[in-house]
Amino acid sequence: MAGRSAPPVARKPRADALRNRERILAVAKKAFTRSGANASLDEIAKQAEVGPGTLYRHFPTRDDLLAAVYRSEVEKLGEAQERFSASMPPIEALREWLLLFVDYIAAKKIIAPALESIAGGPSRLYENTTGVLTGAINTLVRRAVESGDVLPDTDPMDLLRAVYGVSSVAPDVDWTASARRMVEILIRGLRP
Repeated sequence: MAGRSAPPVARKPRADALRNRERILAVAKKAFTRSGANASLDEIAKQAEVGPGTLYRHFPTRDDLLAAVYRSEVEKLGEAQERFSASMPPIEALREWLLLFVDYIAAKKIIAPALESIAGGPSRLYENTTGVLTGAINTLVRRAVESGDVLPDTDPMDLLRAVYGVSSVAPDVDWTASARRMVEILIRGLRP
């Protein structure tokens, strides 16, 4: 068919564009933690050392930026699972990932009020990222079971519920220290 051209091939983002995006996300996470959903986007751009146009090119709306901050935190867990699985014994990878999950819960609790401002609420965002969490914990537990490090009837979701539960039961105390202790208790209790 003469005259038809192939669809344009998507280019990989330039390295400087990726660095700008990561800086914006890091600064935005801190800003939303400090000031909630109404954090100044111009101030975020300034602190990230980019112009407002660069911020809006990456994140056209406040909701887009809030969602990206949350997705970034979840993606870090998925990437950590891959990194830990490749470089650590299965039981150590599971322990380190669960400790990182505590940090994720802390970040989620801090930005959750800001996420509530997203049009339609954050439930769709949570639904779209749940697969990363379940995939990571399922892979880590499967590896630990296969290596004989943990009991074969270990339910990966029970581990997430136990660690997350600590943050819900005692939100006013230093729940992160309790959650880290819970990780150690769980790891010891999972051993055959």
